[in-house]
This record gives sequence, structure tokens and C-alpha cells, in this order.
Amino acid sequence: MIKAILLILIIIILFFVIVMVADCHRFVIKEYTCISPKLQKDGNFVLLSDLHNTCFGKDNDRLFHAIEKINPDAILIAGDMYTAAKEDHMRTADFVCRLAQHYPVYYGNGNHEQKTRVYPGVFGTMYEEYMTRIKAAGVNVLVNERVNLPPYRMDICGLEIGREYYGKFVTPDMDKAYIDGLIGRASEDRFSLLIAHNPDYFEAYADWGADLVVSGHVHGGLMVLPVLGGVISPKLCLFPKYDGGEFKTGNSTMILGRGLGTHTLPIRIFNPGELVVLHLRRKDG
Repeated sequence: MIKAILLILIIIILFFVIVMVADCHRFVIKEYTCISPKLQKDGNFVLLSDLHNTCFGKDNDRLFHAIEKINPDAILIAGDMYTAAKEDHMRTADFVCRLAQHYPVYYGNGNHEQKTRVYPGVFGTMYEEYMTRIKAAGVNVLVNERVNLPPYRMDICGLEIGREYYGKFVTPDMDKAYIDGLIGRASEDRFSLLIAHNPDYFEAYADWGADLVVSGHVHGGLMVLPVLGGVISPKLCLFPKYDGGEFKTGNSTMILGRGLGTHTLPIRIFNPGELVVLHLRRKDG
């Protein structure tokens, strides 16, 4: 009886290990549609987040060719493309530059980019080297900045919140006044697309006036369970409210990508990486 139980446990463990290894080395394509009367033009955008230096094939060819088939109008990056603790950030910079040769790229920082900028005594010139490379390739890096796309009647805003909003266990309060102070007020006439790495503050982003928020950070909760969803967030919260997918509040929508890579704990179970496609559609009348 004991041997039978041990055998069953071993089989279960092996099953989860196989799933984990597979999910850490693959990605799926998820598509969402956002319709707004503020938009003046239809567009198809790709959202990338949380690559964490992961390579899908040589030079990230698998990921690049998947994007190439989609042929988006632009690419949105919601941060954490590299990992602060690793030294191969320039390989990721080369991949971002490769994307910029073919598509407009709008890049918002995640907590890993932010960490390497805020603590140069620990990370040296990592941030400066990375950003110098991708900016030279034409990437629009939006650190509490915005860019207006007149054909779409849309602002793309990149929000970088303070390090205190990335603590463990707790979610400090945030209101629109804080966001106003960082990035200014949202336009009432133009469609506001907010790149905000941390999804925990979706309500504050909505109050600020974001029509569409694109986020990452949570990695889908590492492991996804039926009904319960993602298991744990980076702030060590079990079954986080925002783990991945589409969320709405008032007139605002958030698309939360499950990310593409891992760091520290290389865990993805029933939770492959995601390449997200956003179909923005104008609504007549």
C-alpha cells in the first residue's frame, strides 16, 4: 500500500515537473478587442511583458517570427524585459532593437528596469547601457511620459510608480492625484492607453482616466488552478485578484499579460508565457 502511494506521488510530481518545464519554454497567443468612440482609427498592437531575458530559440527567433506573422501596427512593452540580477540584459536589448527595426515600439518600465536605474551602486551602468542601446534604435521609452498618436486620436502613457508600491504583503493606497503628479492629467478627448507594469492599482488608473491599461508583473500567478486562477503574486498574496486576462471597471479596461519569462523561481504550471494581441477598434456614432 505504501509503495503504491509513493509511486502515485512520484508520478504526480513528475507530471508537474514536465508541465513546468514545458510551460517555461513555450508561449501562447492571446487576443483581446477594445472598442471606443474616442478612437479615430483601428489598430492592432502586440503587448510584451516580463520577458526576463528569456530566449525562445536563437536570438529569440520563435518570438520574433510569431510577432512577424501578426504584423502589428506597433508594439507595447509593459516592463521587466530583463532581470536585475542577471548580466545578459544586452541580449534582450538586441531583441528589442530588432523589433524596433520593423515596428514602432513604446516601452514602459517595470520594477526591474526601475531597480537598476535607482540603485546604480548595486547594478552599475546596467540601466544606462540598456536604455542607450534601445533608444538609439528608435524605441520610445516612456518613463512618466506620453506620446500622442494623432491618426488614432490616442495618447500612449508610460507610468513608473514609486518603489514603495512594490512591497510585499501590502498594497499601499494610491489615488489619481498621485498619478496626475507623475504624468499629468488624462485627456478627456483622446483615447488614453496607459502602460502601467503593476496591475494592483487598476482602480487608481481608471480613476485617473485610462481608457485602456496594459500591465504585467504577476506572471499569471506562477501556477494556474481551475476556478481559483493564479496562485501567488510577487507581493506574496495568495490567489491575487489580478492574475491575467481582461478586467473592467467603469469605462476602463485592463489587459494583464501573463508575461513571457521567469526569474528567481523558474515556475510556470498550467501557465505558459503569453504573447498578447490587442485589437483597438473605433466605435462609430
